Amino acid sequence: MKRGLQAAALTVVCLLSVACSRHDEVQLPAQSQGVGGASGQELAAVQILRRGNGTEPETLDPHRAVGVTAANVLRDLFEGLVTEAADGELIPGAAASWTVSDDGLVYTFKLQPEGRWSNGDPVTADDFVYGLRRSADPATLSEYSAILYPIENAAEVVAGTLPPDRLGVRAIDAQTLEIRLHAPTPYLLGLLTHASTYPVNRKSVEQYGARFARPGKLVGNGPFQLSEWVVQSHIRLIRNPYYRDNVHTTLTEVWYYPVENAEAELNRYRAGELDMTQTIPARQIAWLRKHLPDELHISPYLGSYVFGFNTTQPPFRDAPKLRKALALALDRDILTSRISGAGELPAYSWVPPVSGYTQQVPDWAHWTQARRNAEARRLYAEAGYSASHPLRMQLLYNTESNHRRLAVAMAAMWREVLGVETELLNQEWQVFLQTRRSRIDTQLFRYGWIGDYNDPYTFAEILESKHGLNDMGYSNPRYDALLAAAARDGNPVTRMAALGEAERVMLDDMPIIPLYFYVSKQMVKPWVAGFEPNIMDHHPSRHLRILEH
Repeated sequence: MKRGLQAAALTVVCLLSVACSRHDEVQLPAQSQGVGGASGQELAAVQILRRGNGTEPETLDPHRAVGVTAANVLRDLFEGLVTEAADGELIPGAAASWTVSDDGLVYTFKLQPEGRWSNGDPVTADDFVYGLRRSADPATLSEYSAILYPIENAAEVVAGTLPPDRLGVRAIDAQTLEIRLHAPTPYLLGLLTHASTYPVNRKSVEQYGARFARPGKLVGNGPFQLSEWVVQSHIRLIRNPYYRDNVHTTLTEVWYYPVENAEAELNRYRAGELDMTQTIPARQIAWLRKHLPDELHISPYLGSYVFGFNTTQPPFRDAPKLRKALALALDRDILTSRISGAGELPAYSWVPPVSGYTQQVPDWAHWTQARRNAEARRLYAEAGYSASHPLRMQLLYNTESNHRRLAVAMAAMWREVLGVETELLNQEWQVFLQTRRSRIDTQLFRYGWIGDYNDPYTFAEILESKHGLNDMGYSNPRYDALLAAAARDGNPVTRMAALGEAERVMLDDMPIIPLYFYVSKQMVKPWVAGFEPNIMDHHPSRHLRILEH
């Protein structure tokens, strides 16, 4: 590393670290005494859980929702055919059992006989047929409908060339559902935990239309029901007495609080207003490790933190050398060890470690940072930029202190290595999403992806040219063809090979800048029992309970 860059980076680190020392002066909260009573497992009289939840969800329509914060709430309001235990293991959900045909193309599910909607109506196989057809129907305007492509005719239904009733699902009887696939799909059961596959109550949707997912109208089949939603204040859920496994649910209420600023969320946690946080401000992790280690939970997480280029607009359209120069000039070791600081793994590719998949790593990942910087300068010059003609670009991120810290450090590195002039812009989450999707007013923007199921395809599909969440506008026919081949391939070895080749093609084009693979990081009060870290970072409230304290 150049001495100047070292100085600049360390200056940024120091500036971003100033607030850490201040927290040593803050009084610790009173330590809890006797959590769980004499046995350690005695329940509190009041079973209300208060959760920090990051950004405000755009919607609670399971077939239109996007993002982790909406998914957190939807897992409490609805239940898919398959669900997850507290440790993330796949277990029967609305389906009691299933069988798979010898060729792997037909799944037959037997529903739980005691399944009920929150209005008391029985949950039937027709409800799942209706839900899946609605999810795939282009009229629903789902950005997630491509996730259903493994189902027979799904791609044609999503494209509008076949009607929804041609989707490969049918109710054999009220309790038996059949899903037909166009190719064996090893991750199908994990996929069926996703909100896009949830059933919705037909009567409710037909009566209220687009307003069916609002308080007083939403009918769900999950352990809780929607009681209140005060935007920018809270979402209040109350127990659903008709839930099929209500006897094993302990909480009576769950409150979700949208707190976009991680510092503010932690302050509310420490003030006793929250029992759990969604995340932790990076600059306070060292302090929390020292002072509240038993409440700090940091675990491996199936997610990638990247920045995306708008490849449909200047200056990054048809500019792979410029995009690669910016990717090379970032020192990920400094960014992860000194800025994010929770144990994130530096990333040079898109797909995080997934069982059965050979991670794709470009050659330059093994270079020294000095060699990467030299190559970055060469590519920058070949792209037509120089000290007298520097790249001036805008970097957009959603409002949150951790994102800002990274953006500041990245801009300093680009300025030092290449002379790039970066303007930092931030927007509130929902505005940010709309801006990013428009592909009009963006150049470089924060992006990230948390896997919906434990398979590389959940990452690969996002960059398919027609995918609804491909905010980069990335398009390469070779990449699309390899994904299509993988989707049709029932051989796990050749399927993974096709996905690996697709990722190599994408990394040559560099529509994204990988920075790191996530870890989940949360604060959880000692009286919240039932919390278990898992790779998906899914913690449905039905597994949690409040101990006496």
